[in-house]
Amino acid sequence: MLKMYNTDVKTNVTTETKEFIKGNWINMVSPTEEEIKKVCKSINIKEDFIRYALDYEEKVRIDIEEDDNTILFIIDIPVIEKENGNKVYSTMPIGIIFVRDDYFITVSITKNHIIDNLERNRSTITYKKSRLLLQIFYANAERFLVLLKRLNKETEVAESVLKNSMKNKELLKLLSLKKGLVYFTTSLKSNEVVMEKTLRGNLIKLYEEDEDILEDAIIENKQAIEMSRIYSDILTGTLDAYASIISNNLNGVMQFLTSITIILAIPTMISSYWGMNVQVPLQNNPFGFIIMVLFSILVGIIATLWLKRKGMLN
Repeated sequence: MLKMYNTDVKTNVTTETKEFIKGNWINMVSPTEEEIKKVCKSINIKEDFIRYALDYEEKVRIDIEEDDNTILFIIDIPVIEKENGNKVYSTMPIGIIFVRDDYFITVSITKNHIIDNLERNRSTITYKKSRLLLQIFYANAERFLVLLKRLNKETEVAESVLKNSMKNKELLKLLSLKKGLVYFTTSLKSNEVVMEKTLRGNLIKLYEEDEDILEDAIIENKQAIEMSRIYSDILTGTLDAYASIISNNLNGVMQFLTSITIILAIPTMISSYWGMNVQVPLQNNPFGFIIMVLFSILVGIIATLWLKRKGMLN
């Protein structure tokens, strides 16, 4: 998908356009080969700059092409994906390209909350490219905070279910959330490096108000990093605790089954002795069978009481 927006300098009204005009914001979401070639040819940039952001494994960085005065910012944004009908927290890269002083390009693999909100925002000014970049930085840090709180709530729900029933489904849910926290933490730290470099590297023109927005974005990002670390530590401790509980429960079950096996073996052993084709006590007694049954029960009760006293039937 390819959309272009342009803000009138006199009225500051932003409208969608089909023409490549200086000051355009070009938004590319999962672009086709035809769209990539069209944009690159029209504004004279390399296709690689657009393709970089379309790789899920692309690392967060700033890339400068001095030949055509183009700067590429790649940051990670948080996303919620579907996997086997379940929600999975993950991250994906988006590319932000400054093309000379003429165009501002955003490149995304799929539709996402950050760019969608920027499109709907009526106060978006396309010719203020630095401001657009900083708005994306700030909105991205806030989005991380929102999803971290949501992830923590899901963790609490999974824990409450696990307290009543040790189900594999809930344990796998916790493992999935832990994986999401790892992605979030890694991406937040990488994004922080990019924002710090933008603030101190003189890569783009920053006015005083722009610096305030960027500093706020860095503060929000640091808060998200701290939250992610805390939630990750808590979840790690929770998983370790439940692993110990499950192991302890398994040992208890095995101990109980072993004790039951011993108790059931007693009457079997006694009856097998009296079932042999040899001379045995009480074989001529008319009440021999009843006596042996009662004896077996008595020995079984004694064994049960002894095992219970030893704590093997709790």
